[in-house]
Amino acid sequence: MRSFDVPVFYKSPLISTIKEARKIRDPRKKDFAPTVLDFGPIRFKLARHFGFCYGVEQAVEIAYKALDENPGKRIFLLSEMIHNPDVNNDLQERGIRYLRTTKGEQLISFDELTPQDVVITPAFGTSVEIAAELKERNIDTLSYDTTCPFVEKVWKRSVQLGKKDYSIVVHGKRYHEETRATFSHAQQDAPVVVVLNMEEAEDLAKVIRGEASTEFFYERFKERYSEGFSPERDLQRIGVVNQTTMLASETAAIAEHLRQAVITRYGNDNLSDHFANTNDTLCYATNENQTSAKALVESGADVALVIGGYNSSNTSHLVELCEEHMPTYFINNKSSIHSLTHIEHFDLHTKAVRSTENWWPQKDSVDVVLTAGASCPDVLLDEVARKLLSWFPDARDEEEVLSEFG
Repeated sequence: MRSFDVPVFYKSPLISTIKEARKIRDPRKKDFAPTVLDFGPIRFKLARHFGFCYGVEQAVEIAYKALDENPGKRIFLLSEMIHNPDVNNDLQERGIRYLRTTKGEQLISFDELTPQDVVITPAFGTSVEIAAELKERNIDTLSYDTTCPFVEKVWKRSVQLGKKDYSIVVHGKRYHEETRATFSHAQQDAPVVVVLNMEEAEDLAKVIRGEASTEFFYERFKERYSEGFSPERDLQRIGVVNQTTMLASETAAIAEHLRQAVITRYGNDNLSDHFANTNDTLCYATNENQTSAKALVESGADVALVIGGYNSSNTSHLVELCEEHMPTYFINNKSSIHSLTHIEHFDLHTKAVRSTENWWPQKDSVDVVLTAGASCPDVLLDEVARKLLSWFPDARDEEEVLSEFG
């Protein structure tokens, strides 16, 4: 697996040391048990895999390379490169400007661009339409394209399926940047419909089984199907792909549910004529992180701190996993923690930042799940851990704790 040149200020003496030790001990990545850092009054529990994934490391390397190679030039990002405010803010402070918001709203007109400008494509990729629009203006979008290879893999598989007359069911959030891009690429060769969760998958299954009408489909999946989509025709042959930051286990469950609906309608003997196996499109990094997160929360703890951008899909899923087992706080960075009695955190249910008092468990030794989304630098976890430890002068020395990991 290729390694990337990530700026040193995103790395962490504490967290990076643990990751390297686990890599040496478990090169085949078979052990998903969490790492425990016992500082005495605090025991941090870290997932086997967390933080920057392959695609994010590639994106970070390319973005900073663009800065280094183009002094004096105007540099733009189509939208946020990844969903982490610390990384995005640093890039902006270094002069990079955003052309669009994450929701697709235009901030700077493409008409203001010149062929001499540098335009970076974010890790989520971009739509066929935007790429074509920039190409018409002679804007280079390939030299600094940070599109994740696993996102591109989904696009390529969708094209392959489309050419075999399969329709594409995308498990994702319809207006997330990645799903917008995947939808755009897939519809070039196939009819496309997007489902958000198992509830929507069941409604789509009803249509496949012939239990729900065409009118039901058009109303239920309004603005989530490609132009000219005909449920009677286009749900006869389907393949399921996903937004790579969605829960891989949920994608697999949705695919299986739709497979059973196809069997009910067309019979098991004809399954391959109506349902394509797309298990190979699931992102291994997302799957590893989510499997590690499940092992982490199932090991138990008194409280969980999940660090990442509030608009990060994969980080939100980690929060949901933790919430099922323990009090969980979704924070941006160390500044969210004001004291052991006051914390600011994002509430997934109300979609708002809230304050909570007396959040720290009143125990002599507290087990803390500390984890992060795929777009979160290790240094942010390091800073959170150090801030908490600063309130415990009797905590064990960091070097002593790290020495236990060789």
